[in-house]
Amino acid sequence: MGNERQTAENRTKHLRLAIYRIERGRAKTGATELSISAVAREAGVTPALIHNHYPTIAEEIRNKLGASSRQQRDAKQEALKVALQEKKALLKELSDARQRIARLASINETLLLQNQTLRAAAESSVVVPLEPKKS
Repeated sequence: MGNERQTAENRTKHLRLAIYRIERGRAKTGATELSISAVAREAGVTPALIHNHYPTIAEEIRNKLGASSRQQRDAKQEALKVALQEKKALLKELSDARQRIARLASINETLLLQNQTLRAAAESSVVVPLEPKKS
C-alpha cells in the first residue's frame, strides 16, 4: 500500500482481508496469531488507527479471540457478583467469630474467678461455695 489516503470503506475491506489472511495462515507479514497489532501490521496501519477509527473491526478481532468488550464486561460483572457474595459470607463469618470470642471471653473470666476462689479455699481451710445460694 502506498501513502495515498484510502476511503473508510476501502480501509475496512483491507483490514478484513488482513484478518482473513492471518486466520488462514497466509499473512504477508508471517503473523500466525490473530491480534489487533498483527492485523494492523498486515494491513500497513497502526493499531491506534484500528482502535480509534475502526472500532467494529477491533471488536470483530476481539470476538474472534473470545475477548470482546461485552464478554469481558459480563465476565467482570459475574466475578464481581461472586466476590460480593464471598465478602458477605466472610463478614457473616467474622461477626459470628466475634460473638463466639466474646462468649468465650466471658466464660473464661468466670472460670478464672472460680479458679481463684478454689485456690484461695485450698490455701485456707475455709470452704467457700462456688456460687452464691439462691434465695
